[in-house]
Amino acid sequence: MGKVAWGFTCSIDGFIAGPGHDMSWLSASEPNAEGTTEAMAAKVAVIIAGRNGYDAARAQADERDEVTLEAYGGAWSGTEFILTHRPEELADDRSVVAMDCSISEAVERAQEIAGDRDVQIISADIARQALEHDLIDELQVYVAPVFLGDDVRIFDVEGGRRIDWELVEIDEANRRSFGRTYRPAGRG
Repeated sequence: MGKVAWGFTCSIDGFIAGPGHDMSWLSASEPNAEGTTEAMAAKVAVIIAGRNGYDAARAQADERDEVTLEAYGGAWSGTEFILTHRPEELADDRSVVAMDCSISEAVERAQEIAGDRDVQIISADIARQALEHDLIDELQVYVAPVFLGDDVRIFDVEGGRRIDWELVEIDEANRRSFGRTYRPAGRG
């Protein structure tokens, strides 16, 4: 079975989206070394995303570039789950599977589809829920050299619990973006 990974690029000041879910700031990140994006995308069978990010991507479709319009800049293909309390509103979008269920159920269904490949969570709120249930096996972090100042924080849980991480890998090919992979401390 593959891993459940939470992967994101964030700003130096800890945001994964700018005001209004703006993603244009990703251009401040270096272009990945040749083959990096494709190699990362090939590991992922299922993406789990949230409704806010989905709605923002649709609303900004005309403004986004090839890097931010589709997952992994278009290098990925697979199943995308959108967790929402209003799945009927997405019934016409055949590119996603809209689900109204717990994060545990979503991850279980995603793992069934993914088999030996990974499940990738790309939403801060969905990741927060997964962390509450210890469902994340790996944290994949890239840091773009930019301050955003406001909007969607990586992890913002008032009264949340501490989670320690162990370094697993450093992405030496993409040094400007400080790529790191971690796993929850204490998990072999």
